[in-house]
Amino acid sequence: MKFIDLRSDTVTRPTAGMRKVMYAAEVGDDVYGEDQLVNKLQARVAEMLGKEAGLFVPSGTMSNQLAIRSHTQPGDEVICEYDSHIFNYEGGAPAMLSGVQVHPLHGDHGILASEQIATALRPKDHHYAQSRLITLENTHNRAGGVVYPVSVIERVGDFARENNLLMHMDGARLMNAVIASGIDPAAYAEPFNSVSLCLSKGLGAPVGSILAGDSAFIDRAHRFRKLFGGGMRQVGSLAAAGLYALDHHIERLAEDHHRAKMLASTCLELGVLENDISWTQTNIVLLTFPRGNTAQISRELKTIGMLVSVVNDHRIRLVTHLDFDDAELNRAKDILKRVLG
Repeated sequence: MKFIDLRSDTVTRPTAGMRKVMYAAEVGDDVYGEDQLVNKLQARVAEMLGKEAGLFVPSGTMSNQLAIRSHTQPGDEVICEYDSHIFNYEGGAPAMLSGVQVHPLHGDHGILASEQIATALRPKDHHYAQSRLITLENTHNRAGGVVYPVSVIERVGDFARENNLLMHMDGARLMNAVIASGIDPAAYAEPFNSVSLCLSKGLGAPVGSILAGDSAFIDRAHRFRKLFGGGMRQVGSLAAAGLYALDHHIERLAEDHHRAKMLASTCLELGVLENDISWTQTNIVLLTFPRGNTAQISRELKTIGMLVSVVNDHRIRLVTHLDFDDAELNRAKDILKRVLG
């Protein structure tokens, strides 16, 4: 039986076209700065985001943690949203790798307002960790792929500048926000000192993220990439996949969003959609089960051919992606109705 895999958009496999450019890629030693495809990818993403430079790294977690380490000193505090990836899914890395304290705030569907951040700012007093960095996640994973309104980002950016704070965007799914909103990626990135963009989620590359910022920041992050063990050698094949994804897989994200909306409509009919359907804005659908039986539901779905992500006892996540087509959409809707109807 071929499973429909809706656990994550990280489960995608390189397309035939992507495999072809990976096979044909000319490679060099990236530690020496001699892999021209890596250099091209870094420059391409930096330009897209309106930044001076970029750095290719193995994962989104490394990209976020390099940003935190490069922006802070041990004993500083990082403000983030309570359900953010940095706080929940990066293994306590801010404490271990950067020696910083994380201050999580509860947002509205993952969205933090500047007024809320203002109340969390630490006094300039030796008793307190010093607030140094604000991190925002766009789109917001645990909120269900919610797009951060650019007007809110701009207000947070104004507040950060007024209070001498730095800003980092975990833009793992930033291109989903771009396609959903029609807003240029550089407009989203402008208020931030650094931005992380993942290539291996909806964009369909097998590995890698780009961290972008000004040249001095990237030089500092490059040093920490080496320290974290992220220096890579002949990785032009992976860079070729990233470049192919940027050329071919951005506009098609609209297909993922449409299919997510169709799944959300079915889940609404079945009474298990967590939020109002208007919050299904990109490629993530959240289901809620007040009885706390998500493990059982997951097993039943798997038995008849569908894999899902169990977030907790009450919540299941579905994520549409490059390898999920209309035929699988119809089959997935039928499976949901069989198990949950």
